[in-house]
Amino acid sequence: MSVQPFMNLLLAGDIGGTKAQLGLFSFQDNRPALLKEETFVSANYAGLAPLVSEFLERQNIAVHGACFGVAGPVREGRADLTNLPWRVDERQLASALNMDRVVLINDLTALTEAIPWLAPQDLFTLNAGTPDPGGAMAVIAPGTGLGEAFLIRNGDNYRIAPSQGGHADFAPTTPLEIHLLQHLRPQTGHVSFEDVCSGPGIRNLYRFLEETGQSEIPAWFEEKLAAGAEPTPLIIEAAVNTDRSCPAARDALDLFLSILGAEAGNLALKVLATGGVFLGGGIPPRILPALRKGPFLTSFFAKGPMAPLMTGIPVHVILDHQAALYGAALHGYGRGRIFIS
Repeated sequence: MSVQPFMNLLLAGDIGGTKAQLGLFSFQDNRPALLKEETFVSANYAGLAPLVSEFLERQNIAVHGACFGVAGPVREGRADLTNLPWRVDERQLASALNMDRVVLINDLTALTEAIPWLAPQDLFTLNAGTPDPGGAMAVIAPGTGLGEAFLIRNGDNYRIAPSQGGHADFAPTTPLEIHLLQHLRPQTGHVSFEDVCSGPGIRNLYRFLEETGQSEIPAWFEEKLAAGAEPTPLIIEAAVNTDRSCPAARDALDLFLSILGAEAGNLALKVLATGGVFLGGGIPPRILPALRKGPFLTSFFAKGPMAPLMTGIPVHVILDHQAALYGAALHGYGRGRIFIS
């Protein structure tokens, strides 16, 4: 079977601790166009190369370049993924995949690349605020980890700065959160925002409430957790389900929202994100009613003398689950300089 060569074809990927999205793109009308997309369970693979190879084996097209957003800091073309036992290297990947060039970027860099391209229907607005067209924009994304990044104006374009801010010290703002920190510190030593503001973080919050006896846990929910399924989705479902909810799950989600709002506000202050704060990751789209009505915005605004500034900062949830994948393609075609049609 012959292989069709397309010189402007690009493989892009959003590689997270839980799932990996891969997409084939062509460059049409001055922007990437998605041709084919698949999602994989990251933990099912020993590394990125075998995962990508499996995807490419099903295609009848020669791909000469790739750009992957990976969940971890990228330095000199290499990265150790934070929530996966993978080490990835641009040159080694290019050789293993028989490509001319592979570019690695942080996964939040990929997501942030897509921000200026998002349409209104790709966003759910929590606070309209008064956006500054020239202001910085911040991105915070709770999922398997807690990603953070921001972008600032650079003439007619934007300059993107990745971050590992999710691993900064957790700073409690309420007596309950102080108790949480005291409870977790003997177990983990260092307690980061990611430890309490991510998918695994929600599990930690629930266990804290359970172990300290601060919330009611119905027998039916204990039985559900005992069945062995991944607890975080069950906790979220039991927190937002209006027909049959669990008080401990609701309390865990409220605590998560309070912490997320405080850290989103911290990030907004540090980069002066008057252009807006954008919530990405897999969790926010699943809890939109709770984000809108719960303690998230209360904590976001609660910045003392800076409260008037905070109320003017727009806050949006990113609804497009392919945003980071598209951002990786944008980087590959533009900033990564793999192909320019």
